[in-house]
Amino acid sequence: MSEGGRLDIATRTGDGIVIVEVTDSGSGISKADAKRIFDPFFTTKPTGKGTGLGLAVCYGVVTTHGGTIELSRIGPQGSTFTVKLPLPSKSSS
Repeated sequence: MSEGGRLDIATRTGDGIVIVEVTDSGSGISKADAKRIFDPFFTTKPTGKGTGLGLAVCYGVVTTHGGTIELSRIGPQGSTFTVKLPLPSKSSS
């Protein structure tokens, strides 16, 4: 959102997981790009403006902790990413 915008973050728990939804009002992500957004070094930015590692790193961190991350809203205006992570069990605290 290089020209500004809105970023909303919502959290909730249920069924032993924590869910984090991050929604922005940016330019959105096309269906074609959505298939590749978690690929290392994939970027839609011009050369020198991004390495394409951000979402790949997020994917790695989330999956290493037993969770999932997905693009749950695709379109020309804004995006929503949903992260689901397991809550620690009572016996491991």
